[in-house]
Amino acid sequence: MAPAVMLAADAPKLSSANTGFMLIASALVLIMTPGLAFFYGGMVRVKSTLNMLMMSFISMGIVTILWVLYGFSLAFGTHNSLIGWDPDWLGLRRIGLTELWPGYTIPVFVFMVFQMMFAIITPALISGALADRVKFSAWSLFIALWLTIVYVPVAHWVWGADGWAYKLGVIDFAGGTAVHINAGAAALGVILVIGKRVGFKKDPMRPHSLPLVMLGAGLLWFGWFGFNAGSWLGNDDGVGALMFVNTQVATAAAMLAWLAYEKIRHGAFTTLGAASGAVAGLVAITPSGGAVSPLGAIAVGAVAGVACAAAVGLKFRFGYDDSLDVVGVHMVGGIIGSLLIGFFATGKGQSTATGVLYGHHTWTQLWKQCAGVGAVLAYSLIVSAVLAFLLDKTIGMRVTQDEEISGIDQAQHAETAYDFSGAGGGVLGSAAPAPTPAATQNKKVDA
Repeated sequence: MAPAVMLAADAPKLSSANTGFMLIASALVLIMTPGLAFFYGGMVRVKSTLNMLMMSFISMGIVTILWVLYGFSLAFGTHNSLIGWDPDWLGLRRIGLTELWPGYTIPVFVFMVFQMMFAIITPALISGALADRVKFSAWSLFIALWLTIVYVPVAHWVWGADGWAYKLGVIDFAGGTAVHINAGAAALGVILVIGKRVGFKKDPMRPHSLPLVMLGAGLLWFGWFGFNAGSWLGNDDGVGALMFVNTQVATAAAMLAWLAYEKIRHGAFTTLGAASGAVAGLVAITPSGGAVSPLGAIAVGAVAGVACAAAVGLKFRFGYDDSLDVVGVHMVGGIIGSLLIGFFATGKGQSTATGVLYGHHTWTQLWKQCAGVGAVLAYSLIVSAVLAFLLDKTIGMRVTQDEEISGIDQAQHAETAYDFSGAGGGVLGSAAPAPTPAATQNKKVDA
């Protein structure tokens, strides 16, 4: 994410081209949330499809309102290294239509709405770990609290002009720490509190619609270009273009690496593996794509593809029920992408900082990345677990066991994703026998 500081002595002027570009990028980031809903929705069982879609969709409503009321002010106002504050931005009351974001050529309103889209998708990412078992009302309240207590401060640390991680020199171009590690660690914290699904490790819990998963992955890949390339807040110096290229390159490398691992380990190339590998690559290149070369992006993607493929199986070894592999893909992928900056940063992109392989074996940037990764991971995991614990002990986080077994869609939304009652004109799998010629003839005579 481009920092909120002046880049030149001369005050910049409004750029229609950059403004238009950023509005398009914002729309691309928004479409990622319905894409995520499809991606997750196809991975769950039929009886949980609508609930999974709604867990992502509701974030667009809750976060939008809270971001306007106070989220933007607390995340990007200047106050101290831990939290921001700007009373003029509360409710967006005193922002001029042509007032520019400091140091850039786009209006404050455009930067605000671009950041809003990031804030929307981040809690939605958490939902995949909680499939099949969380009350919709409790989830909605969790989103509101988590945005306020976890996401907003972390965004300020990483991207705020006076945030401690930004001032330290931690590189996070578009959200490896603030979005993906943040969401993945939160998911781990919550599932450790609320426990496993009924039948975990015993009942088959296969995806009900792999075409829906592939559609969601495609929308995510498409929208991620706005997520990544847009984070430079313009296209004047080629860094956004580098990020665009690296996004494509790393994603392709991760998908191929995941499929290769899967073929060697399990003997097949699966569509779920292709979709998951692509997402792992997108996650890993998000923090690093502005700092590495395209060859470095291939390395980042390949490492993420293999590591995330291996990590998704850890839930069975350690016994935590991460339903749709949020921890294995987003937390692990975010950690890999953030730390590999310390090895592959060229010093020619968004920053002059160099990694071990380009900076005469200097480890400075790697230690900075470790500090950012460790702080965000620990803070999000602990605070998210505490939030889940308090909600569980007050209003209750989980549906009843009977509701979970019968289907959370019907219990929480009074709907089902698919209606098979009319299939084949009768009972599914049966058909009425065709009338004989004699019977037909008799009917005609009777008539």
